[in-house]
Amino acid sequence: MPLSPLHIETPLLRTASDYSATGLPLWLKLDALQPSGSFKLRGVGLLCQHAVAKGAKEIFCASGGNAGIAAAVAGRALGVPVTIVVPETTPAEVRVRIAATGANVRVYGSVFDEANAHAVSLATERKAAYVHPYDHPLLWEGHATLIDEVVKAGAEFDCVVTSVGGGGLLAGIVEGLRRNGLREIPVIAVETEGAASLNAAVVAKERVTLPAITSIANSLGARQVAQHVFDLLAVHRIESVTVTDAQAVAACLKFADGYRVLVEPACGAALAVADVHAGLLSRFKAPLIEVCGGIGVTLAMLETWRSRFLQE
Repeated sequence: MPLSPLHIETPLLRTASDYSATGLPLWLKLDALQPSGSFKLRGVGLLCQHAVAKGAKEIFCASGGNAGIAAAVAGRALGVPVTIVVPETTPAEVRVRIAATGANVRVYGSVFDEANAHAVSLATERKAAYVHPYDHPLLWEGHATLIDEVVKAGAEFDCVVTSVGGGGLLAGIVEGLRRNGLREIPVIAVETEGAASLNAAVVAKERVTLPAITSIANSLGARQVAQHVFDLLAVHRIESVTVTDAQAVAACLKFADGYRVLVEPACGAALAVADVHAGLLSRFKAPLIEVCGGIGVTLAMLETWRSRFLQE
């Protein structure tokens, strides 16, 4: 029997033609409205469900925020304790939000890689389930449901714009397109400068490990994309672009004004494409933007970023 999903079916909106510099109406898939605040619940929820169905009594996950709170939401729904290991770069506000969801939060390491290795070690010691935030087939299967929902709604689209961190969302979107007979639809993969591990891999024609993450878009902070995601470049049309932190922040503010929803800069990166790379999107008739959301944002943080990046 199929497992009942822990995520919800999110709204699909259409912008006015004058919303962006493309002059096109854009489809917006609002995964910022998931119970966990981001798309992550789609895949993380499914992975947690399978782990518990196989007998897991406890779950460990490493995360800069969004996967962690998704695992916490899933653990609460499934009745199992969850421990989230976050790197030191994770803002205090995000740690508090994860803890408020009922998870145990541990801080370890200066970057995600160190936090992740610690989470794997703890899970092994306790014989608990380990949930990777972006590199697992069940994650991609879960994230693919966002495309299922768009297709079910009858929306016609001819490209998908998505932010990329480690690449789990990108992998899920490609899987969703393929299982719905839409292999020909390209994906515009967006990163902020300073967190552009996919873009670096495209240029080098091999996976690259960034020396550091310097972008404020912390949840895009994977220093290297997953191998599966790199392999997708050879079998699906994926165009890699970057935006600046300032451009991502401007898109967050514009979206908040237009739709009364807060998203973090990692999500703003995808929204920024319609203005920053308007020429690229203008080649299409009906772009679909995945509004992936994110918990790493507050009104106060948006105002701080506005002052830092956008005021002369």
